[in-house]
Amino acid sequence: MKSLKKEKFELIYQQYMPMVLRRCRFLLKNEEEAFDVAQDVFIRILSKQDSLDLEAPSSLLWNSATRLCLNRIRNKTRRDLNRPTEDLLCQIACVRDERDDYEHQYLLSKLFQSEPASSRTIAVLHFIDGMTFEETARNVGLTVGQVRYRLNTLQKKLKSMEEK
Repeated sequence: MKSLKKEKFELIYQQYMPMVLRRCRFLLKNEEEAFDVAQDVFIRILSKQDSLDLEAPSSLLWNSATRLCLNRIRNKTRRDLNRPTEDLLCQIACVRDERDDYEHQYLLSKLFQSEPASSRTIAVLHFIDGMTFEETARNVGLTVGQVRYRLNTLQKKLKSMEEK
């Protein structure tokens, strides 16, 4: 007889794997990598199942998939396995620490130096994921006005930096 935890995990996997896989496909643009990362998401959830609240796991799975995909993109960029992207906002959203490309590091430090840390998350959700202001606000726990203000501020700063 299957344990209750195993049954619950199997139900979560069956119900949410399509969503996680779509998310990974969207970010990675590679079917094999997307499937690998989607599997990693569920492996991590399974290994931490006892300490997680899995009553409504969609946000947890969505955020885990996003983080793992962005980590994969960053790692590929560090190893020079990724072709350069033409979208500056995608590059900004994917670069996170000093080991990344010097130009991106400089641009990021200038762009985000006086911004709250959640501004990067807002930029990813809105510009890369294509979420509306309302969806982005709901995901980060801010008002629509705060999200608009932060995005406008980032866009103005970026435009100003490009002009220099």
